[in-house]
Amino acid sequence: MRFQVPQFIEVEDKIFGPLTIKQFIYLVGGAGLSFVVYTLIGNLFISVIFILPIMAFAAALAFYKINNKPFINVVESAFTYAFGDKLYIWKKVNKPIETREEAPTVAPDFYVPKLSDSKLKDLTWSLDIKQSQNPAQNQAGKKTF
Repeated sequence: MRFQVPQFIEVEDKIFGPLTIKQFIYLVGGAGLSFVVYTLIGNLFISVIFILPIMAFAAALAFYKINNKPFINVVESAFTYAFGDKLYIWKKVNKPIETREEAPTVAPDFYVPKLSDSKLKDLTWSLDIKQSQNPAQNQAGKKTF
């Protein structure tokens, strides 16, 4: 058995002359809201101030496309952004560290490396360095037989 597969499913059917059902509903809704505004205000010249933006919005909903997407998608995205939750992500900017050059209080003649494994190792290292630095004191303290 062969089945007929629908073609062109992205194109909406033109039901009301050159208008699709969505376009027709947007335009009729805009015209109905304009009529309600005219009946509430009563004066044609004052009501035109309110009717023109309503009809422009209805025409934009019916015909205007942004990046080949209907204008209703843009309006929906605007409401979602305005009234939805926002996620703020902080990006740390790495600034160079400013260091002040200070005059050294005592200029050592030798280099003593710092060990960071433990305080006890640091202490023994510094004691060993000081003893090897002043060998005369080591010899004076030792008794030779």
